[in-house]
Amino acid sequence: MFSRMERRLEPEIAGRGAQGSRVSTRFGLAEREVDGDWRDYMEQLDGPPVKLRTVVTEERPKTILSFNTSPDIGFDRSVNAYRGCEHGCVYCFARPTHAFHDLSPGLDFETRLFAKPDAARLLRETLARPRYRPRPIAMGTNTDPYQPIERRYRITRQVLEVCLDARHPVTITTKSDRVLDDLDLLVELAGRRLVAVSVSVTSLDPRLSGKLEPRAAAPAKRLAALGRLVEAGIPAHCSVAPVIPAITDGFMEEIVARVAALGVRSAGWIPLRLPHEVAPLFREWLSVHFPERGDKVMSIVRSIRGGRDNDPDFFTRMKPSGVWADLFRARFALACRRAGIVKARFELDCTKFRPPETDGQMRLL
Repeated sequence: MFSRMERRLEPEIAGRGAQGSRVSTRFGLAEREVDGDWRDYMEQLDGPPVKLRTVVTEERPKTILSFNTSPDIGFDRSVNAYRGCEHGCVYCFARPTHAFHDLSPGLDFETRLFAKPDAARLLRETLARPRYRPRPIAMGTNTDPYQPIERRYRITRQVLEVCLDARHPVTITTKSDRVLDDLDLLVELAGRRLVAVSVSVTSLDPRLSGKLEPRAAAPAKRLAALGRLVEAGIPAHCSVAPVIPAITDGFMEEIVARVAALGVRSAGWIPLRLPHEVAPLFREWLSVHFPERGDKVMSIVRSIRGGRDNDPDFFTRMKPSGVWADLFRARFALACRRAGIVKARFELDCTKFRPPETDGQMRLL
């Protein structure tokens, strides 16, 4: 049963999306709780709690290319350079993956990150295998390849360099204008029909974005990045995602109009998904920021997901149903028609693929 939303009494955790750090119970892990009496005592002595800091652990996996057979998504392989994401988007469907590490899908997901410095080498070795057959590699399908730590690690850039050397097609999804740091590589890849970039725009309100996606680029920066990509001749798509009922759906039409004015000719929308631990995290977020609207938001979410917080089933999980879903779908379609936008399919070229050298040298010729 759906219970009435009440305002959370504890103060907001500024600069972070999740408002709690409970460990998942799906795997029988012990729960962690803050000792309120101890915290209150320490605040009296030393002031407010110490600000949360981001910690990065370097991970050395044996493989980097992940394959899937899902009927609901348009790619069968992906590379994730990082685990966890400092952007801190409260609605991120990748949060539950942190539970596999005995970490919280809440604050741990956005403060305890993992980087994979060997990603480019591992990818090169995989692409060089005699039986490998190329199809577009998706980046940014789990955590953002251009989150803040990319500026230090440059793993995404190294992966793109391998793709360019091997003439291998790649797609990128991001919420960051940091993608422009690799504009030189993207231009070369685009010239060979080897890349397409999707930038997610959730709202046009920087204050709301600061609550939903506290460390992601501001909406204006994402729009500017889309404009730069179009000017550079790089296939660019705007993903209005996620659409959150009664929170962000009011921005759909204006986002479409704004990106169309920038020359973007492809756009799509994705409804809010709340798998596993994301649902209670999102409810908690609502209780902090929108307690007066939380009941309405969750009522609509459940109406488009067959009465549940989330629909995990193949074939329907990406296709909301019901009156509200039909309304969002119709509104978005009308906005695209008015703006002259279609959800284009970028046909990337797999025929130019050439297995890379495995000695670490790249041709780039």
